[in-house]
Amino acid sequence: MFEELRPHLVELRKRLGISVGSLIVMFFIMFYFHEPILEWIVEPLNQALIEVGKKSIHAADGMVTTTQVGGAFFVALKVAFFAAILGALPIILSQIWAFIAPGLYANEKKMIIPFVVGGSVMFGVGVLFAYYIVTPFGFDFLITFGSFKFTPLINIEDYVGFFTKIMFGFGIAFELPIFAYFLALLGMVNDRQMVDFFKYAVVIIFIVAALLTPPDVLTQLLMAGPLVILYGFSILIVKVVNPAPPEEEDELTDADADVLKEALGIDDKSAK
Repeated sequence: MFEELRPHLVELRKRLGISVGSLIVMFFIMFYFHEPILEWIVEPLNQALIEVGKKSIHAADGMVTTTQVGGAFFVALKVAFFAAILGALPIILSQIWAFIAPGLYANEKKMIIPFVVGGSVMFGVGVLFAYYIVTPFGFDFLITFGSFKFTPLINIEDYVGFFTKIMFGFGIAFELPIFAYFLALLGMVNDRQMVDFFKYAVVIIFIVAALLTPPDVLTQLLMAGPLVILYGFSILIVKVVNPAPPEEEDELTDADADVLKEALGIDDKSAK
């Protein structure tokens, strides 16, 4: 059994090596540019703190702080790693496809470009949606709430970890149509199955939104709402790629009716 798995393990090690290597290269590149990346990450927080200064007359302006020795350095590492994953994502997706490609048909192997491009684009769309739509509303609400009594002092280490969690959550969530498309392409799911699973999917979506977003209803709805829409869009994609077979009709055909009448001893003339 191990001999049968050996080629797959060798291939897996190769793909993981290329993925990790690309991630390391991108990490050093992004670490060099960590300052402008960090400014981009902190911008939604700074805007929320500015709003606190406008709305709170009696409290001092909030500020971003660090409470650790070498905190700025560790933040730079986190920022570089976050950006490196985004930069290396096309290579990582291509290696995932290269690993599963040997088990696909010739026409399916040609889908590597749509998989890599589509996966990268949708992940980027999820990150941008979270950055420009979700975080401004969420941070403004969470930081402004109670600011008339307290001065918000935001720890940069906690903020960067919180920010990357939201970005990755939305990025992965927006991959749903891509995953649905390729699962349908492989014949693993059809539209009827997805429709039947819809009510459970809604529950799962709201649970995931509660885990990946701040503890306020507005931000959770901003994540759950698009996910429900994406699930509906995924159903349409699957319906085109791998529609469910038509359900069998319950009505008896003429031949089946004749056999049944003969078995029961029913004569059409006598019945009339």
